Amino acid sequence: MELRHLRYLVAVVDEGGFTRAAEALHVAQPGISSQLRQLERELGQPLLDRSGGSVTLTAAGEAVLPYARAALAAAAGVREAIDELTGLMTGQLAIGTVASFSSPAFGLPRLIADFHLDHPGIDLTLTESPTDPLLDALRSGRVDVAFLGLRTVPPHGLSTEVLWTDEVVAAGPGLPERITVAGLADRAVYTFPTWTSIRIAFDEACERAAFHPRVAFETTAPPILVDLAARADGVAVLPSSAVPGHTSFDPPLYSRVAMAWRSDVPVSPAARAFLAHTRKAAGI
Repeated sequence: MELRHLRYLVAVVDEGGFTRAAEALHVAQPGISSQLRQLERELGQPLLDRSGGSVTLTAAGEAVLPYARAALAAAAGVREAIDELTGLMTGQLAIGTVASFSSPAFGLPRLIADFHLDHPGIDLTLTESPTDPLLDALRSGRVDVAFLGLRTVPPHGLSTEVLWTDEVVAAGPGLPERITVAGLADRAVYTFPTWTSIRIAFDEACERAAFHPRVAFETTAPPILVDLAARADGVAVLPSSAVPGHTSFDPPLYSRVAMAWRSDVPVSPAARAFLAHTRKAAGI
C-alpha cells in the first residue's frame, strides 16, 4: 500500500468518478483504475462499487476512507512541520464559511488577504456553504477551518472558538421596548436564513418557548428586512448592529459566530497560523 493508492481513492470519492479524478490529479484514468484494483486485491475487499452509473463506496470503502484521509493529512503534515521549523510556511489551507459571514470588527476578504500577504507560500481555497454541510466538510477533512453560526450544543468532534456575539433584536412598527418571541404571534416575521447565526439563535429561542413563528421572508440584507417589516406591519428579526432603533427580546438573545476545526487530528501548521491570525484580528 502506497500513498498514491490512498490519494487516488480519495480523489475518486471527492470528484465523483474516475474521469474527474484523473483530470484533477492530471493522470491517466486507466492508471487510477489499475492502482485502485491493486489496492483492493491487497486488502482483499472491494472498496468501490462500479456496477451502477456512478462509482460509490462499498462498506469496506466507507470504513477505509477516513483512514485514507488521515494518512494523507499526516503525510502532508510531515512536510509542513519541517517547512515550519525552517521558517518556510507552505502547504494548503481550505477555509469554509457561511455566506453571511460578517463582523463589526473585520471582514473575511480582508482577513484572508492579510494572511496571504504574511504567508504567500500557503495556497488558500474558500468554500461558502450552509452550516450543516460545513460541519460535514470539517469532519471529513475537506475543510480545515470554518466560520459558522454556533448552536447552544457544540458540534461533536470539533473545537470551536467564539469570535464575536451580537444581540438578536426585533424592529417594526408599534413594538414595545422589550418583547418575548411568543409576542410575535400576530406578526409576520422577516429574518435571516436558517443557516445563519442570527436565525440559529432565534429558532432555538422559539423552540424553547414552543412557539412557531410565521416567517414570511428570508434574506441576509438587513435594510430589506426592515423595509418589508415597516411596509407590511411585520417584524424584522436581525442583529442589533444592523439597525439603530430596535426592540430587545426578553430574555435577551445573542447570536454567536465561531471558527471551528477538527479536534481529533493534529492541526496543520498552516491552519494553526490561520487560527492565530484570526484570533489577533478578532482581538481575542
